[in-house]
Amino acid sequence: MTADDGGASRAVGAEGVGSAGDRDVTASLGADYGDEAAEEGADPLALRLEALILGAERRYTPFQAARAAGVSMDLAARFWRAMGFADIGQAKALTEADVLALRRLAGLVEAGLLSEPMAVQVARSTGQTTARLADWQIDSFLEGLTEPQEPGMTRTEITYPLVELLLPELEEFLIYVWRRQLAAATGRVVQAQDDAEMVDRRLAVGFADLVGFTRLTRRLEEEELGELVEAFETTAADLVAAHGGRLIKTLGDEVLFSADDAGTAAEIGLRLIETLSHDETMPELRVGIAFGTVTTRMGDVFGTTVNLASRLTSIAPKDAVLVDGAFAEELARSGDAPKSEAQAAEEGAHQPPYRFALQPMWQRPVRGLGVVEPWLLTRREGGE
Repeated sequence: MTADDGGASRAVGAEGVGSAGDRDVTASLGADYGDEAAEEGADPLALRLEALILGAERRYTPFQAARAAGVSMDLAARFWRAMGFADIGQAKALTEADVLALRRLAGLVEAGLLSEPMAVQVARSTGQTTARLADWQIDSFLEGLTEPQEPGMTRTEITYPLVELLLPELEEFLIYVWRRQLAAATGRVVQAQDDAEMVDRRLAVGFADLVGFTRLTRRLEEEELGELVEAFETTAADLVAAHGGRLIKTLGDEVLFSADDAGTAAEIGLRLIETLSHDETMPELRVGIAFGTVTTRMGDVFGTTVNLASRLTSIAPKDAVLVDGAFAEELARSGDAPKSEAQAAEEGAHQPPYRFALQPMWQRPVRGLGVVEPWLLTRREGGE
């Protein structure tokens, strides 16, 4: 390691120790692992749980870990921050696994398999996804399971043996689901017609939005509101997956999904309306879907098509699906809907039943997108 690397480490180290928040992080690392700089008062159970989950002793300061991995302290700090971890100054808090992770990322860059910015993106996307997963598991899953099973037993007393039993099973399941998702994503890339389509693809993008959610937040208790949001997100996620779409993200009262073709997205949109309208505990729903070129990045989608789908959702009638002209044309091209009802009547019995019907609505200006002509999407009789 060069003198410049050491200077970078001193600068990052000084920045890490410089704030009260970072001192709190250092304190939480505890003194039981030989960190002389750690403050007293760390929870013993938290320390035991961390040792159980990480499966290794703390041996390295950030500077030592970077040196052992053969990377500059500057790059190591960028990786760590991208993964969502706070600066910890020079506390001895890192393990052999941390060194190996840094070495692997740096090795991918050195081998030319990833550029340095891409390696940072890999760290960031992985950190963001797993941070949310871990929070959910603790907040929802473990909290329910660690209720005292016997009189006199505290949640604290049952947490450690429970985590000890669950950890290997959850780890194996996580790897299984990741491999399945990776296989599906790889398949989509391989089927892309050209390299540009891997990033800028033609997709159907839809939003589903609960009506009057802001009013509900003022009326419902927090626990009731949380249960409603969880039920909505669960139902939406299940329907999107079951019918061949991809859930991009959930936003509390709104979900964003995509599909490779208009027919799949139309089925998802109508199923969402049909399912939730039969649930008396749910508010009304509106759905907007657009079709066109979409930029995909880190599992998210961007671009004019996404913005148009969002605007269509905001003007959709309650318990209805609005789509844009490109989506309507795509449904007609694929034979899922007639170009017009006059065409459907003229074809009569000579044409297999269409799945969907499209009704043109009044043209209207949409903020930032000019004038659009939305279409009301419905299911044709016998088209389900």
